[in-house]
Order: sequence, then C-alpha cells, then structure tokens
Amino acid sequence: MLDINEIMSLLPHRYPFLMLDKIVEMEPQKRIVGIKNVTINEPFFQGHFPGHPIMPGVLLLEGMAQAGGVLALLSDPEPEKKVLYFMSIDKAKFRKPVLPGDQVRFELDVIKQRGPIKSFKALALVEGAVVAESEMMAMIVDKDAQKK
Repeated sequence: MLDINEIMSLLPHRYPFLMLDKIVEMEPQKRIVGIKNVTINEPFFQGHFPGHPIMPGVLLLEGMAQAGGVLALLSDPEPEKKVLYFMSIDKAKFRKPVLPGDQVRFELDVIKQRGPIKSFKALALVEGAVVAESEMMAMIVDKDAQKK
C-alpha cells in the first residue's frame, strides 16, 4: 500500500533509524501491517553482537512504534501538520532473536482511542512466529506545538 518514499513523507525518521520498508495492509483508525527487511548491512550489527548478529529488541519496538505512527498520521485529516509522540510502552516481551536475512512483519491493532491519544497492541513476527510484542500508547500533536 505504501512504499518507502510515502512512509518518509509521513515520518521524520531517516536511515539508519527508519525501521519500515513498506506498508502492506492498513485499515484506517484500526489496523496496520508494516515490513522491515533485515540485512547484514544494518549498522547496529557491527556492535550487536560481533560474530553473532542479533537485531536489538529496542529497534523492534521502534519498528512497531513507527508503524503505529503511520497508522495514526494517516487516520488524521491533515497528517502533514502532525507529529506522533509515544507516551508508553508496556508488556514488552521478546520471544526469538531476529537475524540478518529475516523479514519482520509489524502488526498493530488500535485497542483504544480517546481524542488525540491511541493505544495499540503490537506484534513483530518472522515467518509467522511472534518474535516480540508490546502494548503502546501515543498522542498526535500539531507540529507547531513542538516549537513552543
């Protein structure tokens, strides 16, 4: 549904911190599925861990958060005027390591929304197996508000 250029038009993140390559499914206000192709060329593999490369769990959480950001922003009538701030990450669990060559599928469902605040149930999967999960809360704010 969205390629990397469309994702970058919504999110402020850039290489090496952009954790999404494409969005493959989306139901506005409800659900999104994003993809991250993990390669040995990722800069974090130099130090995590030499000779035993594993994608850091915090970056899996970041990928979930970025997918949630795309969903929240595309659910807003003026996404170009908004930014998403994450407020909390709860119940984070890491089940299996993510290795070079894996394709991570980030699946997020909105579980609650009240005004500008949204709560998500997030999963990261590789080949159908859950590798990480969490619950997240975020708030959409006007970009101009962050300058004050």
